[in-house]
Amino acid sequence: MSAIQLTVAQRKEHRAEAHHLDPVVMIGGDGLTPAVKKEVDAALKAHGLIKVRVFSDERVERETILTTLADELNAAPIQHIGKLLVLWRPIPEKERTIDEDRRPGPRDVKVLKFSKKGGQRPEVKVLRVLGNQRLTPGGKVKRAKKPRPTSVKKRSQA
Repeated sequence: MSAIQLTVAQRKEHRAEAHHLDPVVMIGGDGLTPAVKKEVDAALKAHGLIKVRVFSDERVERETILTTLADELNAAPIQHIGKLLVLWRPIPEKERTIDEDRRPGPRDVKVLKFSKKGGQRPEVKVLRVLGNQRLTPGGKVKRAKKPRPTSVKKRSQA
């Protein structure tokens, strides 16, 4: 049995989500090779819910492939219909290190400038806004204000 056990309702919900998906991995005549297992594992890490197409006419072979993939990759078998296998595994959380020194990078912002005369098309400008800048409602770029250091005298009075 696979490591993940799902209730009937959970399996039904995942089947509904997988309905519109296309097969991500295809298993050919060589069967379940280590390269195929690696690709299925990578797809489960990226997507969580995947479809696998097996080009084999033997139903028993497809069932063994489904159980083998579920057991070895710690995934839950959702569905086996025809030559399609559906597997699910929760997507792992990505570890992110927060760097205090980093600031947001530049971004391009589209600004619409409307003419004072009616009936003319607005002018579209693309402005690059850096991490220490902000965009005013009028469409101008202003530098962000840095907090001024308070003097020693004022700190001692407070």
